[in-house]
Amino acid sequence: MVIESTEIKPVRSRRGFAAMDRQRQREIASMGGKSAHASGHAHEFTPEEARAAGKKRHRRVTDSAAPTA
Repeated sequence: MVIESTEIKPVRSRRGFAAMDRQRQREIASMGGKSAHASGHAHEFTPEEARAAGKKRHRRVTDSAAPTA
């Protein structure tokens, strides 16, 4: 027995940010990042913070990759 669906799904149009071309999206995102840094709201890692985060991430990856007995 074949059941045919009579439900018609509406086609959603892309609006706003999704409708823009990729280059324009990048330009807008770049402006936001520059604004955040200029206003002092963006976080910048110090070399020590970056090193600690890298070690923490590496430890998580190697722990999850270890075979369990």
